[in-house]
Amino acid sequence: MGEALHFQKAWVLPGAEEPTELWIADGVIVEGPVSGAQSRSAECWVLPGLVDAHCHIGLGPEGAVDAATARRQALEDLSAGTMLIRDAGSPADTRWVQQDGDLPRLLRAGRHVARPKRYLRGVGAEVEPADLVEQVRHEARSGDGWVKLVGDWIDRSVGDLAPLWPADVAAQAIAAAHEEGARVTAHCFGEQSVAELVSAGIDCIEHGTGMTDEVIEEMVRRGTALVPTMINLARFPMYAAPAKDKYPTYFTHMTDLYERRKATIGKAVEAGVQVYSGTDAGTVVPHGQIRSEIEELAEVGGNGFALGAASWRARGWLGADVLTTGASADLIVLDADPREDLTALYRPASLVLRGRVVH
Repeated sequence: MGEALHFQKAWVLPGAEEPTELWIADGVIVEGPVSGAQSRSAECWVLPGLVDAHCHIGLGPEGAVDAATARRQALEDLSAGTMLIRDAGSPADTRWVQQDGDLPRLLRAGRHVARPKRYLRGVGAEVEPADLVEQVRHEARSGDGWVKLVGDWIDRSVGDLAPLWPADVAAQAIAAAHEEGARVTAHCFGEQSVAELVSAGIDCIEHGTGMTDEVIEEMVRRGTALVPTMINLARFPMYAAPAKDKYPTYFTHMTDLYERRKATIGKAVEAGVQVYSGTDAGTVVPHGQIRSEIEELAEVGGNGFALGAASWRARGWLGADVLTTGASADLIVLDADPREDLTALYRPASLVLRGRVVH
């Protein structure tokens, strides 16, 4: 049921105006005092557990991984302070993770939905447009409130990024997911896919490097969220390099998206798009990189913005607890205010998951 803990002088984020006493018992935040609680008297800053809103537990470079590898992935994320993961597509059945109290909380999106030969091999559920709606309904029913579409990928017949789905079919699929009570997100690198999917009523965009000013304005109006995966965008040159000679248009396009990535995401932040943190760990990006993602987001939005995107704002978006009485005690204890010093995230005094100190 967790440990009984007492933090005597805790600045609880967000919005801490003065230190307070923080009590934990039976795995939750409680009103103290609690008899027998282990007292920690040093001044500290307490942050709700971090969120990786684009992470792939159970996925590796070759596709699905075994349970031992998936568990190791989740523990690597936890060691960096990630206590809530929105899995953005995995070919492995990871429901068992949700029953393991030593692992971060997990919201599953089922498998990526892609077209044959238009995405990474062995990762997605591959269907043609005529079967998209049916497949989306299936993923909505098997996941935890999210469906992941592959919005665009290289089309070798044209030598550049291109949408996978006709706009009208994508709109029907999004509507079907909503009927099933699920939200929809999509991988989008280029300009066309993100514009079409936002107009179709999608709930979230992953990456979003092709957002124009008009699309950003539409996202604000509709409340469409963005998970930019900044540390993944930084790898665009690596993704594009092998195509330089055979698909020069694609190479040039990806290079351009890379070079203006921070300006693009910065415009979205400034306009008021709901932006959340995600690493895209699972294939190329290693697990346990959420702090690097926060640092990248801070470059475009500032420390407080980046922390909220990876903690309290992201938790609210996903329906998870923040640090209020009765909430699950999922928190990070720091020796300095991370709003002033992000390096404090790399030296946590304690990580507490479900009221238990993580060692």
